[in-house]
Amino acid sequence: MSEPAMEDPIGDGMLVELMYKVIDAKTKSVLTEVEYPIGYVHGVNAILAPPVMSELEGKLPGDVIEVPIDCNELFGPRDESLVITEHLENVPEEYRELGTSILMESESGKNKTFIVTRVDENSVTIDGNNPLCGREVIFKLNIMTVREATEEEVAYGGPVGADPDITDIVGKDQNVKPVN
Repeated sequence: MSEPAMEDPIGDGMLVELMYKVIDAKTKSVLTEVEYPIGYVHGVNAILAPPVMSELEGKLPGDVIEVPIDCNELFGPRDESLVITEHLENVPEEYRELGTSILMESESGKNKTFIVTRVDENSVTIDGNNPLCGREVIFKLNIMTVREATEEEVAYGGPVGADPDITDIVGKDQNVKPVN
């Protein structure tokens, strides 16, 4: 008789909580870091790029994995036509701060996010390329939790009830009820 498995591996229908970093493969600098666990239901919603999601398959809580990704394959090469520099006086005040995201709509009605990448006394530069475009990165994932997802979590695509308590924000006497 075989021992029952103590831990379930990541597979379809499992609730997974993990933290991750995106590290530049050349400079080893951390580009993005998620410092609190994010949860999802494997096979129901993909929170990361497909090559990363497939590497998670079969892993256990406590595993730390590194997945190298060539972002040119993920996002295509940089498109310099998506880099636009505009005179400062033509740019609304709220878009003159480095790192600001601007949702723009093309003539064909497609939405695209641009990020303010440079601001000087004369101009503002925005870039519609993904910030990881043209880079080789390493996704370093730390798997915290793997367990069977409840029906509610499968329907929701992740942990349910992780929403913050808003009663402090809106005031306890305002008769606010959370929507279920």
